[in-house]
Amino acid sequence: MFLTEAVRFSAQSLRANPVRSLLTGIGMAIGTASVILVVTISLTSRDYILEQVQGIGSNIIFAYYAAAGGASVADADYIKMADVGSIRQELTADIVAATGVMSNFDRILIGGKEQDVKVIGTDQDYQAVRNIVISSGRFLDEGDLTQRTKVGLLTDQLATRMFGGRAAALSQIVKLYGLEFTVIGTFHEKVETFGQSEVERDTILIPITVLRYFTPLERIDPLYVQVRSAGEVERVAGRVQEILEARHRSGARYRVDTMTAILNAAKNISLILSLVLILVSTITLVISGIGIMNIMLVTVTERTREIGVRLAVGATPREILLQFLAEAILVSLSGGMIGIAAGVAIPWSVQLFADIRIPISPVAIAVAFGVSCLVGLVFGALPANRAAHLHPTEALRYE
Repeated sequence: MFLTEAVRFSAQSLRANPVRSLLTGIGMAIGTASVILVVTISLTSRDYILEQVQGIGSNIIFAYYAAAGGASVADADYIKMADVGSIRQELTADIVAATGVMSNFDRILIGGKEQDVKVIGTDQDYQAVRNIVISSGRFLDEGDLTQRTKVGLLTDQLATRMFGGRAAALSQIVKLYGLEFTVIGTFHEKVETFGQSEVERDTILIPITVLRYFTPLERIDPLYVQVRSAGEVERVAGRVQEILEARHRSGARYRVDTMTAILNAAKNISLILSLVLILVSTITLVISGIGIMNIMLVTVTERTREIGVRLAVGATPREILLQFLAEAILVSLSGGMIGIAAGVAIPWSVQLFADIRIPISPVAIAVAFGVSCLVGLVFGALPANRAAHLHPTEALRYE
């Protein structure tokens, strides 16, 4: 019964000073909203990082020739198409696919002017391994490789520049190395790699068996392997290293990397960002708590005669303590609820106007609610304790 009365008295006191109560609650609302937004930003950034890495290719291993170990470089040191075949054969049970990339350049007519374009030679597995999205037409198939068909795919940007659009580029003729290649499709990478992959803006994909005739050296760079299970990536990477070193002369060195290292680095960056944001949120909450404590100390001073009257008519120090604690918690909780509403509404509003999935954690909402109560309890304890220990006689004489 007394707890209900304490809450009622607290509400009456807050209504008596609406501007003060509002400003104190706003500070708490900002701190609580920041807690939810920090967790939301952390989850969103983590999911975005995972999506970008997996968009490049999930469970990917990539290998390339690194050095000759002090000896002069020989053509035989480079990764060959035969190495790709050997990896496919020896690791069939562990991998989804393996593919290789050979790169070269040529000049073609774009808008009446000769310009350089990148020519990539690869095979039918490249699309699956690298998550290549076909915008129009089709990708290379096994027949194109075995029959050395003169066909190619253009990047969406190149197709638009040359023929005005992706669909318009189909069945058009592009002259490479003095030969006519038929455009069978257009493509783009699933995620933006910002120039960090072998695919550039003006790129043409052709069968690797055809490009081999127009390159002085057979050099696969890089070799991609897609592993069936994420847990097997490191082990399979070691086997790829062993196979490459066993098939080439002693001293040749090959770099075998995985997306795991890149993913871990990105996660660490995300973690550091989250810790910094959490620190800022904590400071905001502490400042809000200090504001509540300051206001409650002022309230105790202003209501000293009221406290004296209540003590004189039989109220116990414990009841006075509970009343002022309830008032501090009510201020904190009211601001916290407003902050929770704002912290949830902002991400939802962003989703309405932008094509972005923003996860909102129920745990973050629960933590924000708990923190609101805790701040009111902790920072309201000192003023409430001071009010409870006032001497009735001195309190009644206070002017």
